[in-house]
Amino acid sequence: MSASSTRETGFGPGVWSAACTVDDLLVAYEPGPTDGAGLDVGPGWKRRWTTTWCLDGAELVCPVAELEGVPVGRTRPVRGFSWHPRQGHRPGLELLVSTGRLHGFESLEERRFLRAADFAGSVRDVLSQPFRLRYRASGRTRTHIPDYLVVTRGGRWLVDVRPLHLVKDVDRPGFAAAAELARLVGWQYSVVAGWRPHVSGAIEALRAEARPMSHLLDLQERMVSVLADGAMPFGDLVRATPYPVMARAHALHLLWHRRIGVDLAEPLGDGSVVALAGGAPR
Repeated sequence: MSASSTRETGFGPGVWSAACTVDDLLVAYEPGPTDGAGLDVGPGWKRRWTTTWCLDGAELVCPVAELEGVPVGRTRPVRGFSWHPRQGHRPGLELLVSTGRLHGFESLEERRFLRAADFAGSVRDVLSQPFRLRYRASGRTRTHIPDYLVVTRGGRWLVDVRPLHLVKDVDRPGFAAAAELARLVGWQYSVVAGWRPHVSGAIEALRAEARPMSHLLDLQERMVSVLADGAMPFGDLVRATPYPVMARAHALHLLWHRRIGVDLAEPLGDGSVVALAGGAPR
């Protein structure tokens, strides 16, 4: 967890929204010592393991040794999404503020990840179901399709989303293989298994006002000016404007776009202390 985004509260470590990364928000699956025990990473494995991408409508098969040459920006999901009655998951499309495009998800947990990455991930692009990894483990050829490849300002991030209680033994070799691939090419890899308390609810509330907003009443600049004198509770901030009801929406907009900040580790409400982005209260 990045030190710049955390601070001490009366209830333990907090998460300052104006500086946090997605790593500060999520709970990652921690692989066990035997997860990757059967992986074939002997001499020549970088050419035996392959990735299959969908590029310009055709399949591109690339050994992991040559992965850095794949034009990721031109690829499409290697597997499509389907909708049918009585299915056990909830797929859909999510419009991300950071990319201005729709991105697929196959479950509500994946949608939570997309929204958190949109808020805190420095996202430039997101590719759902980016490639099919074919690898060897325990003497068998296996396949694994990661959930997302996220292109951020800091690099590339390979992601699987699986709630901790749904991680099965059959999943572990695929996670270990994806982690091995990521290490090889210098990507970050995470299995998102959950979220810190209160984070998902707060991001949902902020996202509701992420859209562009009219500035005719100058409410946002009024609130920024008020906070220049110091941090204060959210409720007091909106009441310091001529139109508190409208100011609530604008304050959430400022929080989403990180002009002001709040502790995401606590429930978001009128008593939540807010401050300018560079002035997290201590």
